[in-house]
Amino acid sequence: MIALRQVTFARAGRPLVVDASVQLHPGWKVGVVGANGCGKSSLFALLGGELHAESGNVEIPASWQIARVAQETPALPDAALDFVLDGDVELRRIERELAEAEAKGDGEAIGHLHARYGEIGGYSAKARVAEVLHGLGFSDADFARPVADFSGGWRVRLNLARALSCRADLLLLDEPTNHLDLDAVFWLEQWLKNTPATLLLISHDRDFLDAVVGQIIAIDLQRLSLTSGGYSDYERARAARLATQQASYEAQQREIAHLSRFVERFKAKATKARQAQSRVKMLERMEIVAAAHVDSPFHFSFREPSALPDPLLSVENASVSYGQRQILAKIQMTLRPGCRIGLLGRNGAGKSTLIKLLAGAIAQQGGERKEAKALNIGYFAQHQLEQLRPDESPLQHLTRLEPTTPEQELRDYLGGFDFRGEMATRAIEPFSGGEKSRLALALLIRTRPNLLLLDEPTNHLDLEMREALTFAMQDYEGGMVFVSHDRHLLRTCADELLLVADGKVTEFDGDLDDYAAWLAAQRNAEKAPEPEVAAEKTERLNQRAEAKANRQAVLAQRRPLVKEIEQLEKQLARWNEEKAGLDAQFADPDFYTTVDRAKSEAMHKQAGLLGEQIDAAELRWLEVHEALEALPAVD
Repeated sequence: MIALRQVTFARAGRPLVVDASVQLHPGWKVGVVGANGCGKSSLFALLGGELHAESGNVEIPASWQIARVAQETPALPDAALDFVLDGDVELRRIERELAEAEAKGDGEAIGHLHARYGEIGGYSAKARVAEVLHGLGFSDADFARPVADFSGGWRVRLNLARALSCRADLLLLDEPTNHLDLDAVFWLEQWLKNTPATLLLISHDRDFLDAVVGQIIAIDLQRLSLTSGGYSDYERARAARLATQQASYEAQQREIAHLSRFVERFKAKATKARQAQSRVKMLERMEIVAAAHVDSPFHFSFREPSALPDPLLSVENASVSYGQRQILAKIQMTLRPGCRIGLLGRNGAGKSTLIKLLAGAIAQQGGERKEAKALNIGYFAQHQLEQLRPDESPLQHLTRLEPTTPEQELRDYLGGFDFRGEMATRAIEPFSGGEKSRLALALLIRTRPNLLLLDEPTNHLDLEMREALTFAMQDYEGGMVFVSHDRHLLRTCADELLLVADGKVTEFDGDLDDYAAWLAAQRNAEKAPEPEVAAEKTERLNQRAEAKANRQAVLAQRRPLVKEIEQLEKQLARWNEEKAGLDAQFADPDFYTTVDRAKSEAMHKQAGLLGEQIDAAELRWLEVHEALEALPAVD
């Protein structure tokens, strides 16, 4: 069990959580929510031993292994599969010790190590890691590729795979769905639901939280609270609590006003002075109820496009290739004002490629592309963040777009994205990924596009910003095509779903639940061609691994017995030789005339002792032989 007892923790001297007490039971899956900067990641650092509490106690079982997703991955030459396996420290340690024991010929150590290796699933570790890597979108060919070959987003997936594969007792996942597409999110959701580990999960994907967690830890106003249920349950409970708090606040304010008026009216009257003084004391003793604050810091909407031509863009019989490899063919799309199209498809199917094609970022092969004269595309992708200037502030970025617009108007606009005060004039280099995404969206929206093309716009955005973006997209008058792993955004903003698969773009007749079923069918179909052969192969591999482990265990039992027999035979040879020499002397008639009595008695005593030792050794030799014969034969 994890227990926080009256814990206070801070960052850079600023208290984040004060006097928090909570208990989390083994196997619980807990979502951690709260505004940016409230202390969610610091709570993980506290549980991981990277941050110490200012006061109070943090209790975690000493034997528990804790896994977190590393924030960065160096450009390593290691193969992806080996990199992920390296996350299981005990498994890799046993493999090293086995190699050392086998080099030394230490049978007993080999037996013990193989037994432990089997207990921790070492023989099936590569298969488990391969399953995780497949689930996160890696192909078989990727397993042998060096880590250095992968882009930043794919290295994040490798770090996630490493955390999932290390058999942790406590799993701390901070925004694990960032850089994942929807099929990987579905897989991860199921994996987390099935893991026996205790899980703490920071996520800004409400559907993901609802599907995985059974409890919510909320950090708000330096307090930590635990509620049962998923995120939707927490939201309903929070809304009811805030409504009650607001009602209590308003009632108390009316009472305070009434008491204050009474004091003002009658404090100077002798007949009412005592009563007035009593009301003053009531006011002093009153515990003030704070007003409920539920407002999001984000308030924005898409500016009305200057023109809405119909159609905005049409693409007919278009294809796109990378080198000799064709990605998509025979694309037919007509985008009109008011269209809201969500793109579905497996990892690598070509969703981002289609967005780039529509944006004109890559050239189409063949076919025809017709753009309206007044077409104004707003294209958002994660690489847009790299085009921001790190040494400039949000206000400078916006001023470069609109040099003649009054500064206060630009500040008001940035405030809707929570860039207020000094935040608006501070260089963006130290900004978080979420803050840079907000700025990129703010700059895009300011251009008044009439066609929005969005590739994973919610990456790094918190729940409140996602909600604000959802409302803005719902009210947007232009055309819109977007890719997102956020199912809430897809459900609420997409009127039409297109499936990108098998090199084609087709209408998807169904909803996201139907898409989840389609994905499951696709995965099953990939495994289906030779299920019996695959099962037999797996069974053979398991049998071989088990046979090897059993053989090593038997060898470990045989070796000390064989060694003891060899030692007994050498000892018996020495003792028999020594006793035979004494017996030969005793058989010589001259022995008793040439050797004095004391020496003769000592030699006879030694001969008797040797006889006893030989008898005992021969008996032990028989016992060891019987034990050896009782063991299974080794091929």
